[in-house]
Amino acid sequence: MKVIKKSPITSTLSVLALALASSTTMAQELSITVTNLTQGLYFTPVITAAHTSENHIFMSGTMASDELQAMAEGGSISGLSSILTNADANLNENPAGGLLAPAMSASFDLSNDSANTHLSLAAMVLPSNDGFVGLDSWKIPEEAGTYTVFLNAYDAGTEANDELRGSGAPGEAGMPVPPPLDPLLGMNGTGVTDMESNDKVHIHRGSLGDSDMSAGMSDINNSVQRWLNPVAKLTITVK
Repeated sequence: MKVIKKSPITSTLSVLALALASSTTMAQELSITVTNLTQGLYFTPVITAAHTSENHIFMSGTMASDELQAMAEGGSISGLSSILTNADANLNENPAGGLLAPAMSASFDLSNDSANTHLSLAAMVLPSNDGFVGLDSWKIPEEAGTYTVFLNAYDAGTEANDELRGSGAPGEAGMPVPPPLDPLLGMNGTGVTDMESNDKVHIHRGSLGDSDMSAGMSDINNSVQRWLNPVAKLTITVK
């Protein structure tokens, strides 16, 4: 029997090649498209992150963080961005370059490190008091392919759903009304409610609205901005 002895240099190069191949396999490139499935809702700037399994933007059944509240009530993603950046997450922010309109999509690429095995997304739903579309820590498949995930809208539990125009500042009642929404909403509503029984993050009940655009109980038009879950579709291609 013939025995072939590998030189130390050859063995070392083989080990290095295997290590490099392994690290290349563990890294992932994601192509993502988020689609607004609603008839009359807008999404504020979307934040998407690949992160470790221990990190969360939000969790159902728990109290909202200050950063989540700022996003859910006013659309600001800066606080969530800071938390995720400090956690070494891979981020994409505001792929639509502003509001994501009804029936529209935004596409982007996301490179994630080997440790960042889970995907999360959040954006405020307009019009709403503290509603947001969200994906909580979805396990990114290791196998290459295209995957579709339908997303629900959540209530942050931080503000009563009075369905009235307002500033959108955290801790202040009322809904923010950016220019595209202004002509679509009513005004002078008396308010659907001034309290909520559930102060934890939970599935949003949807808006009630009414048909009176100059009075009534709500400033939301029930023929345009009423909605049911799911409100968005996420298409993820793992390369």
